[in-house]
Amino acid sequence: MKTRTREQHSAVGVGLRRERLHCLRLSFAAVVALVGVMGFPSQDAVFAQVAAFSPMIRLRVDNYTQATPAILSEAEREASRILSEAGLRIVWLNCPVRHSTTGSQDPCQEPLEVTDIVLRIVPQPTQNKFQDTVFGFVVVPVLATVYYNHALRRAKSDNADFEIPIILGSVIAHEVGHLLLGSNSHSISGVMQPRWELKQIRQAMTGTLLFTPEQAKLMQEETQTRMRKAPQASTVLAFQGATRTSEALLCSFGHC
Repeated sequence: MKTRTREQHSAVGVGLRRERLHCLRLSFAAVVALVGVMGFPSQDAVFAQVAAFSPMIRLRVDNYTQATPAILSEAEREASRILSEAGLRIVWLNCPVRHSTTGSQDPCQEPLEVTDIVLRIVPQPTQNKFQDTVFGFVVVPVLATVYYNHALRRAKSDNADFEIPIILGSVIAHEVGHLLLGSNSHSISGVMQPRWELKQIRQAMTGTLLFTPEQAKLMQEETQTRMRKAPQASTVLAFQGATRTSEALLCSFGHC
């Protein structure tokens, strides 16, 4: 009898513990549901809200090379990552090389805004007029040109075609950095180094070839200054003049 009674008590205890555990699980689920109903933002939503307040630059892209859309898309993604690490938000506008003359809804035909940068991807330099000719060159404040064959040769030398978009994206970030930091803005470390050897390529492939904190701060300030500028006639004319100058330069290179 005593043995049977102990067994009954043990069975009852096990049942109570299971019931309590079940109740605790239900309570936890209820709390989670309540948090969802109360509207606490998810991690992705928090990051999206932070990005929405970041200084924004729009890049209009003209691709004059044989780089495929997949390579270009991945390169843009890498450039966005590097620039976002510096606190900037990038919007991409991929434009056809030969702009259509019909239709008024083509955003590539709209006048440049103060937060626009024209990015030209060309095979290689045909003239050596500019100081920064390893990766490309810039015409302040609006034009950045990068050399696709630089990324191609670097990846081919490593027998690693998968490096092409990563190197190209890093080069794009480098030239955008020149527009926001100034043409003479090379540094001894990070993505703004003037020469990239094996060490820098390894950093690029591991995602650590970035802007320095000081450079990031200056780039944010320059972008915020551009965003605050009203679209006054003088500003628009200055940007249009810079665009015409850049187009003349590209024509002299055979890219017009």
